[in-house]
Amino acid sequence: MRGLLRACHFQPTVAVTAITGILAVVAGRGLGTVAVVAAALVGQLSVGWSNDWVDRDRDRLAGRLDKPIVTGAVAAEMVERAAITALVLTVPLSLLSGWQAASAHLVAVLAAWAYNLGLKRTPLSVACYLLAFGLLPAFVTLGLPGHPWPPAWVTTAAALMGAGAHFVNGLADRDADLRTGVHGLPQRMSYRGSLLVGVGLLAAALFFFCVGPPGRPTPGAVVLLMIGVSALVAVVASSLTGHERAAWSLTLLTAATAVAALLVNGGTLGT
Repeated sequence: MRGLLRACHFQPTVAVTAITGILAVVAGRGLGTVAVVAAALVGQLSVGWSNDWVDRDRDRLAGRLDKPIVTGAVAAEMVERAAITALVLTVPLSLLSGWQAASAHLVAVLAAWAYNLGLKRTPLSVACYLLAFGLLPAFVTLGLPGHPWPPAWVTTAAALMGAGAHFVNGLADRDADLRTGVHGLPQRMSYRGSLLVGVGLLAAALFFFCVGPPGRPTPGAVVLLMIGVSALVAVVASSLTGHERAAWSLTLLTAATAVAALLVNGGTLGT
């Protein structure tokens, strides 16, 4: 079970689930937030497990001793079954928010699966992130009465945040990816080019979180957004000094503080 938990990509699974839950609270989903969080969690588990299962042979070639399938901490067959089971459970849990919201969430999850199954090796890798993260606010708001789409600014911010995370996440495994045939968009750029694009996209997302919500931001929201900016500076410093894993954790912190600022600001996701 410990190996299975490690194979789910624990950090991003928790981060994306928490961010989706915060968006649900901001949108006013009330008790429906529980359904949103449950669906998001199971969907992310399916994505993380499928990633480790699909990449098991490539991870062995790359000598990835941080991967539980490679070290034998969990059987590949168990991770495969867990991924498929979680994907199946994502359907009814998403439908608790209505078919419109469920459709948005399932497309997002399937985009992530498409990335795992092969698009990560192509220039379309970033499109999977744009689509998957851009649809998360829609999953939340389409479950509200009247099934409204989220405002354009939050969709744009979420998509940019996901795309930026993609570029930063690829830095740590860049050499291994290139050796094993992964030539996504970040790998087709130089190290510094990928870093600059990733940080630039994350900064643009923070900008939309600043100017998008109606009204002036509260002091608490300003503090959180400044923490996000500081984390971005640390992302650059960590990457340039060879601490790419720390840069990835700081990227998740950037996303979390930006979304938390919406909650502290007391606004909604209404148009």
